[in-house]
Amino acid sequence: MVAIVAAMEEELAAVVALLDAPEASVVGGRTFYRDLARGHVAVVSRIGKVAAAATTAVLIERYAPEAVVMIGLAGGVAPHLAIGDIVIADALIQHDLDARPLAPRHEAPGLGIAAFPADRALADRLAQAAGGVGHVHRGLIASGDRFFASAADVADLRALLPDALCVEMEGAAIAQVCYEHGVPFAVARVISDTASHDAAVDFAAFLRTECARYARALARGVL
Repeated sequence: MVAIVAAMEEELAAVVALLDAPEASVVGGRTFYRDLARGHVAVVSRIGKVAAAATTAVLIERYAPEAVVMIGLAGGVAPHLAIGDIVIADALIQHDLDARPLAPRHEAPGLGIAAFPADRALADRLAQAAGGVGHVHRGLIASGDRFFASAADVADLRALLPDALCVEMEGAAIAQVCYEHGVPFAVARVISDTASHDAAVDFAAFLRTECARYARALARGVL
């Protein structure tokens, strides 16, 4: 059984439509949709690392998924990415985590790890599915509780994490919870904007008009 998580209703709606007569259950303010025939689960985590981590913890404890997959939108950071490209995470890191001197910058205290590696088999399945709808990139995704909307912010992130392909607000939190519970995970993000001064407008337009077809294709690759 696979669990699919998205941060917003618009990102998840196409996934729920793929489930077979889903049963809805509300836990902790989140609606979990369970496919009674196949066991798959889909849920909106809401935006941000705390919301994503809390949702994932409930998801694992209540439904015991064999794997967790997050899909959704992201801002492109690497200069070669274009709107509509798809990034499949090889690993995820919290760009805003800094517990120094307790641990090196970006490292999760007590775990001794900064970049959480995604499950390769799951990531490969997402990449194969994504190839039908857009240009696919594999690499590092950076997560943090901040919406990037200026060239200066992007430049700072590139200097801090030069390998990061895109930036979003949930993936690394989900990755850490899955890592600590020993649950395989993968993350796929569609580039909706370039995290520039036009990011808010581009993001809203992409979410409204384009998100569903990407979400549907990615979900079909793992369900």
